Amino acid sequence: MAIIHNTTLKPTKLELLTTWLPTRPWYLGDGTPELAKAGGFRLDDPEGEVGIEFMVAVDSSGPEPVAYLAPLTYRAAPLPGADHALVGTMEHGVLGPRWAYDGIHDPVLRTELLALFEGRAQAMAQSISDTPDHEVTHSYTGPGLATGPAEVTDDQDGTELPLPDGTFLRLHRRPLPTGPEGAIGHVSGAWDAPDGTRVRAVFASLRTP
Repeated sequence: MAIIHNTTLKPTKLELLTTWLPTRPWYLGDGTPELAKAGGFRLDDPEGEVGIEFMVAVDSSGPEPVAYLAPLTYRAAPLPGADHALVGTMEHGVLGPRWAYDGIHDPVLRTELLALFEGRAQAMAQSISDTPDHEVTHSYTGPGLATGPAEVTDDQDGTELPLPDGTFLRLHRRPLPTGPEGAIGHVSGAWDAPDGTRVRAVFASLRTP
């Protein structure tokens, strides 16, 4: 069970994302984003070592607000071989130095996300300890999923990871109103839009070739 600490982070997660997002091919803006944390959820690392968060951050710098999905992992030490996926480092008021990574590159997040697809993991509230998030929904009825070493690919719409069985896991960095055509599984969640309405969309999906 992840314990949520009400403490300081220097720099903040949004400050890290403000620098990192414009480096991504799926970022639509043409300048510095103006980000607000709008929602998301967490997953628990069974070993209790890695923080796992799926954050929705809304960028209001353009003509229309755009919601981005940032799956993040937080570690007490660098993840070997993942320098390219480092979003930044922070000083946590309780836990000390933390390394924040683009979570799709972190094997702990990938394993727990696939467990969520299959219903073996429970989505947890983003900001409250030991509280399930029942707004997060999932579907998948195929064979057991597994992850392994593979190349993560970013494009203009999101991020894709091939799985060993030939299935493809896709993160919709700009969450979709409905699942993509041909998807065999999905994870959906919710966040608060700038106008105060509650928005639901698809965060991740599975497809076959």
